[in-house]
Amino acid sequence: MTTKKALHFGAGNIGRGFVGVILHEAGYELAFADVAAPLIDSLNELDSYTVHEVGADARDVIVTNFAGVNSADDLDGLYAQIAEADLITTAVGPTVLGLIAPSIAEGLKRRAAAGKGKVAVMACENAINATDGLAEAIRAAYPDADQVAFFPNTAVDRIVPNQERREGAEALDVTVETYHEWAVESAPFIEAGLEVPDIAGITWVEDLAPYITRKLFTVNTGHAATAYFGKQAGITAIADALSREDIQAKVAAVLAETKQLIVEKFNFDPEVQQAYVDKILTRFQNPELPDTTERVGRAPLRKISRNERFIGPAAELAERGYEATALVSAVSAALDFDVAEDSESVELQKRLKEAGDSRKATDALVTELTGIAPEHPLFAELSQAFARKNVR
Repeated sequence: MTTKKALHFGAGNIGRGFVGVILHEAGYELAFADVAAPLIDSLNELDSYTVHEVGADARDVIVTNFAGVNSADDLDGLYAQIAEADLITTAVGPTVLGLIAPSIAEGLKRRAAAGKGKVAVMACENAINATDGLAEAIRAAYPDADQVAFFPNTAVDRIVPNQERREGAEALDVTVETYHEWAVESAPFIEAGLEVPDIAGITWVEDLAPYITRKLFTVNTGHAATAYFGKQAGITAIADALSREDIQAKVAAVLAETKQLIVEKFNFDPEVQQAYVDKILTRFQNPELPDTTERVGRAPLRKISRNERFIGPAAELAERGYEATALVSAVSAALDFDVAEDSESVELQKRLKEAGDSRKATDALVTELTGIAPEHPLFAELSQAFARKNVR
């Protein structure tokens, strides 16, 4: 029996504790590509690592049959992995996809030259249709990429909190929640003339849009809202923030608005969506996952951008004639996110300070940061939220 091979970009906690463990359980030999030399060294030195799934139905999964490749210093090794892979995945963060695209493009070019068959390249990121963006960047570097690769979009969901640093044999171990969702488009495989892979941890769907939108506008929106409202109240732990009735009510109001959009847009059953919301809030309060408001709230500039978890649904609601007051309130809380260790937080506070009490400068900042123009029905409410921050 031929061993299936998977190349995964991003050897961090999500890569090892989510994508990696699912592919391992499906029988894939894993290669992790990363620029972090100590991490790659550990992957090549250790024979196994353990994924600790905590919460209801907790279990430990021992992952074996893996290796690491330094995608900064060992390009020939990386290209060889791309040429031989049966599946290529990423979990590097949406902003890094453009940086790895040229290397993937070169590897695909060599794969084509070697006469290898088509391979799926899937971006497993917290963004809508992230694979589309990766594919566009790969095609820019290698216009014939579609002759040797195809690009299914995915939706991913698993909470992987910050980890305590481990040494020795436990250096690669990861703690995650038991719950996960990984939905992937099946049609691109069929169109490529290939069978849909037998991977038990993946939900194969014909239309990914409802799943990826529901996940982003419920899980990501709710998580970030909890972080910003919690941080605003001086609370460190996500679970502690949701234990306060006032914060839980604010987060529930945010998710009630996104629920309205999701139900109307995709014809989800309202009770099914509410059950999904309730489950999400329960997951955030898992005492076995001590996550912090500062970690979850990091990168506020990205999170208040046009197609992200707050402005995306708020804009659609406004366009449909509905209110998005709770979502704008979450954006307002995000504007208070002031964490010196987070570069986007520092930049956000700098930009707000530069705008000062000038309404003209503030309105220009609204459009620049959120992508909402003055003529948009959401603009007035966002303008008020930004203006209130500049008269503190």
